[in-house]
Amino acid sequence: MGARKHNTAEAMKEARKGQYFAKLNNVPTSPRKMRLVADMIRGMEVNRALGALHFSTKEASRALEKLLKSAIANWEVKTGKKADQETLYVSQIMVDGGMMLKRLLTAPQGRGYRIRKRSNHVTIFVDTKNTNEAK
Repeated sequence: MGARKHNTAEAMKEARKGQYFAKLNNVPTSPRKMRLVADMIRGMEVNRALGALHFSTKEASRALEKLLKSAIANWEVKTGKKADQETLYVSQIMVDGGMMLKRLLTAPQGRGYRIRKRSNHVTIFVDTKNTNEAK
């Protein structure tokens, strides 16, 4: 790794020390379907978001619920406090496109149709209400 790239990576790592997040790569759902569920909980308080995800009928909500629990656990480990005592909320949630599996479906008259099986990467940031007000 070059020096400039190394310095940039170290600066990004330093900036993320104050943030509490969890990331899930290559979820086998299309990004569009995952964004529908992500928009549902964006900016919501953590306990309400967990309830909304738990009772949602969408398949993507199962993976997102697990990821949100992981982000809460990361916050608890970094701060040393319990999530029940603070008012945590989903400050930011990003859904990016992941790798795409390309398949071929046979079609009439010797043709083939392409099937793109999409996946996505999801990142959830949690924060306390008090920290945001102080900034």
